[in-house]
Amino acid sequence: MQPGAILPTEQPASHPAFAAGRRNALAPACRVGISFAMSPPSPPLPKTGPPQIFDRARLAARRGRLARTFASYDFLRQRVIDDLESRVGDTPRIFERGLELGAAGGELSARLRASGKAQSMVAADTAHAFLEAALTRGLETVMADEEALPFAPASFDLVLAPLTLHWVNDLPGALAQIRRILKPDGLFLGALFGAGTLIELRSVLTQAESDINGGLAPRFSPLPGLRDMAGLMQRAGFALPVADRDTVTVRFPDPGRLLAELKGMGERAAFSRGMAQPLPRRVLAEAKARYIESFGQADGRIPATFEIVHVSGWAPGPGQPQPLKPGSAKVSLADAIRRSRPEPE
Repeated sequence: MQPGAILPTEQPASHPAFAAGRRNALAPACRVGISFAMSPPSPPLPKTGPPQIFDRARLAARRGRLARTFASYDFLRQRVIDDLESRVGDTPRIFERGLELGAAGGELSARLRASGKAQSMVAADTAHAFLEAALTRGLETVMADEEALPFAPASFDLVLAPLTLHWVNDLPGALAQIRRILKPDGLFLGALFGAGTLIELRSVLTQAESDINGGLAPRFSPLPGLRDMAGLMQRAGFALPVADRDTVTVRFPDPGRLLAELKGMGERAAFSRGMAQPLPRRVLAEAKARYIESFGQADGRIPATFEIVHVSGWAPGPGQPQPLKPGSAKVSLADAIRRSRPEPE
């Protein structure tokens, strides 16, 4: 995934449908381009697609296998859908037709429909077992891959993506597709794991493998930071994009239990063929020992950090508040500073 560039700028006004003051919201900045008139144009770069880091077929098969036991491991997803339900509730709008990507059993969609916040919801997933569970909730279901959404433009006025977009190979492209299927002034709310996730495990496994093997193989998915997501939302064309984060520390009895929970969540590595190498048992044992030594707590448990990045944005539409254009201010900064100084006695 290619993070977008961020430069400081004025923070745009919040959308009128949102209550003010959601967490520590970070508004993204505008992108600035520079051209050199004296330089000859560079030859065009060869067109290549995004790097295929993840094996999407493998991921879909994994979701199908874990569907039956997923409820025993979905505590972080439950936290996320509670948060997304609250954020949708912050808007006075009633949504006509919504879409939930990576819907699992469709619990969030069912909640929004039952509360009256959404008149209808479509549950989309890549696993038949999850879609069958969503059907039992009376939801419309669609087999859909986040990298190739099978929907016409302007199909929904609400799109939700709880803990699914960190597995796409082309995150900018996936966000652009989501904006395309939104109606004007439609709302997108998403949550995905961020760069601060599993920092303890990353640290000890990197040290152990480097010391034992003298090098490193790919072990962890590349995850975006908060500023990366703010820039990508703007790059995708969302109006009034906002990104904020929820950092959660979960304590486990031991590193083995942490790894088992990650497997049950479906969050173990799924690199494309040829990218990863098997993890030697010696390296894993050393990493577990270092985890306990470096992060073990007084009661014998170990912490694991999960950074959840939340993003929101609106499809451009009429009547949305706009940031002031440069140069449109009626009072100069110098005058404002001069007026704010106390008068000499």
